[in-house]
Amino acid sequence: MNLDGEDPVTTALRLVAVVLGLATIALGVRVAGSRRFPAAWVRLARLTPSQRSQPVRMGSAQAMIGAGVVFQQAPFLFSVPYPVGVALFVVSLLSILAAAGSFALLRR
Repeated sequence: MNLDGEDPVTTALRLVAVVLGLATIALGVRVAGSRRFPAAWVRLARLTPSQRSQPVRMGSAQAMIGAGVVFQQAPFLFSVPYPVGVALFVVSLLSILAAAGSFALLRR
């Protein structure tokens, strides 16, 4: 599992996915750490009052989604043994499932 033999477009798409995943992690940690949503989120997403009261849960779920994306792409960007790649993929799926569960627990 490495970049040898892949075309440049696939490599570029994988790098874009990793950068977006890292940005999602950073924004999620910012929201969870500051316990405040960015003003643009409140305006554009039209969050309900019950959703506005849960920035830590939403921020941590967003960070877990970003981590899942980064873990899923890591075996393709770095040369790792096959079992490590499978383990990272499992961790990615668990992270995304935990994030989905966190979103499901949000009070509507």
